[in-house]
Amino acid sequence: MPFVSGLKCRECSREYPAEALNVCDFCFGPLEVEYDYDTISEVISADRISKGPLSIWRYQDLLPASGENPVDIMAGYTPLLKAPNLGKRLGLNNLYIKNDSVNPSFSFKDRVVSVAATKAVEFGFETLACASTGNLACSVAAHAARAGIRSVVFIPSDLERGKVIGAAIYGPTMVAVDGTYDEVNRLCSEVGDNYPWAFVNINMRAYYAEGSKTLGYEVAEQLGWRLPEHVVVPSASGAMFTKIWKGFNELACLGLLDGVAAMSFGPDQNTVHHPAVTTRMHMAQAEGCSPIVTAWKEGQTQVKPVRPNSIAKSLAIGNPADGIYALRVINKSGGSGNTVPESDVVDGIKLLAETEGVFTETAGGVVISALKQLAESGAIKPDELTVAYITGNGLKTQEAVEGVVNPLMVKPTLSSFEEALSERTAIRR
Repeated sequence: MPFVSGLKCRECSREYPAEALNVCDFCFGPLEVEYDYDTISEVISADRISKGPLSIWRYQDLLPASGENPVDIMAGYTPLLKAPNLGKRLGLNNLYIKNDSVNPSFSFKDRVVSVAATKAVEFGFETLACASTGNLACSVAAHAARAGIRSVVFIPSDLERGKVIGAAIYGPTMVAVDGTYDEVNRLCSEVGDNYPWAFVNINMRAYYAEGSKTLGYEVAEQLGWRLPEHVVVPSASGAMFTKIWKGFNELACLGLLDGVAAMSFGPDQNTVHHPAVTTRMHMAQAEGCSPIVTAWKEGQTQVKPVRPNSIAKSLAIGNPADGIYALRVINKSGGSGNTVPESDVVDGIKLLAETEGVFTETAGGVVISALKQLAESGAIKPDELTVAYITGNGLKTQEAVEGVVNPLMVKPTLSSFEEALSERTAIRR
């Protein structure tokens, strides 16, 4: 069983039982899972983790749902690729790509949904639901199918076709809402108050968000139980950004990092910062929806909501639920917030594909363009160990890069081919 002691408000610290709750009824702050780290420290080890399954459930001791019979489609343990070609283009000698685009439903959302779906089944829910910008709908529908329960997914009506089909194939009830993601989310909050459904990113959010910690665990394990000096992470709600940081600190406090002594978590365990965790957390957002980065650049402690207008629809959350906590992580880690012009998003997609053979969606284009900015500005030095998180597959947002299709049109003759090839070569010169 999970080593969970309950839930705790991130603002006023009031404690709650481990139930399907997400908001403090006193101050309306968000709730977060509290763990029994003392007991975890007695059982966890790198050796124990290495003997676990090749999925996020190898870290079950640090997750809030039981790993005995999880709702699992083998999310996680995705490749950490050394990126010498991209590194050479950017002047970075120690660059890695965490390629989460190869998860079963082709995005990192499989990590969070596997945890939320497992917890929903534990609680006895018979319907799994979500508000989604696309990737989450695909993952919720897939995991509900695996669990043998119903799914209902709510999406903006202007979503990319690949994401709509990618969710529909699993047989959910799909609800297309004429509005932005934030309007979809507000509708789902009302629905959640009236229907006994497990909304993964509403009433199940405290558990769901914990799945993103595995992105931190895996990178550390794949680097030989050490941490990178820099990470570049795309952000929508800000939850994944904060949870990667939390995962790094948990590993350090539990003594799982090479050469790092364990440290007590203390009473405020969810905000602990181990002094050995010196990774700089760099956030990437597209210009058309960058409320967290804008707040950071302006030195604000609160995030002002915006109306999204971005090609990177998977990042288009104008009122980010974890925005203030993400700001704190940027500052605490000595990282940065980076806004990518909309015109550079496709350039980032193409750059990663042409150098490392990885086809990412628009969110990945934002990450690579932000990485380029950081390298060119000198914020990341040439030999510093850097990991860029690629969280979704390019086949889901093909519309964004349709312009790359430009084949040589030839007749079935050698002369026609050679003539066309000569013309194309001349154009390139």
